[in-house]
Amino acid sequence: MDRENASPKQVVRRWVEAFNTADADALAALYHDDATNHQVMRDPVRGQAHIRAMFSAEFAAMKMTCIPENLFSDGEWAILEWRDPEGRRGCGFFHIVDGRIAFQRGYWDRLSFGG
Repeated sequence: MDRENASPKQVVRRWVEAFNTADADALAALYHDDATNHQVMRDPVRGQAHIRAMFSAEFAAMKMTCIPENLFSDGEWAILEWRDPEGRRGCGFFHIVDGRIAFQRGYWDRLSFGG
């Protein structure tokens, strides 16, 4: 299935695969040029190039793994509940337009990150 016809769930599954291989370029390619990635507790990151740079910096700083626990979709939205091998937990909301991410917001369970 081509990218424009990909369902929100398919896009998020591709996102998880790229995230787990620490591929900032593949991740950035899943976003629209003017997309916004807003991880709570941080300022929003706007634009595909800035999103690529954000992921590159994060992957350089630490090893991260996303283990999906639940993946739901409703219309143009997908919701991913995740954990990592260390027991940290969170969720992400993805607005998918024409097979790419237009907006993403992520929340973390602060207590699972050690307070």
